Amino acid sequence: MNAASKSIYYFGFYLYVVGASLIFMPNFLLSTIQIPETNEVWIRVTGVLALCLGYYYHRAGAENNTAFIKHTVPTRILVFGSFAIFASLKLVSPMLIIFGAADLVGAMITWRSLHKQ
Repeated sequence: MNAASKSIYYFGFYLYVVGASLIFMPNFLLSTIQIPETNEVWIRVTGVLALCLGYYYHRAGAENNTAFIKHTVPTRILVFGSFAIFASLKLVSPMLIIFGAADLVGAMITWRSLHKQ
């Protein structure tokens, strides 16, 4: 596995953890990032989606799927930008930017690794 593939592979594990947390203990994660707790199903649906994305990232990294890896960079930058905008509009706690920052850092590592190949 090359460096870009590894960055995606391990990012998949991060998404597994976030997804599982949102499915099985959503209010713990929400309270950690200062978002009001909820008993609505939407948060668990989001967890399932994060878990599925984690699987895509994990498998694409394991299989050195360069096309997929390249496409993740702009979308992860978009996640950071979106979360920052949501926080600046006071729609969510600024703590959500931490999750966006994880996407941004991962995207930059992947981008740099792709350009070194």
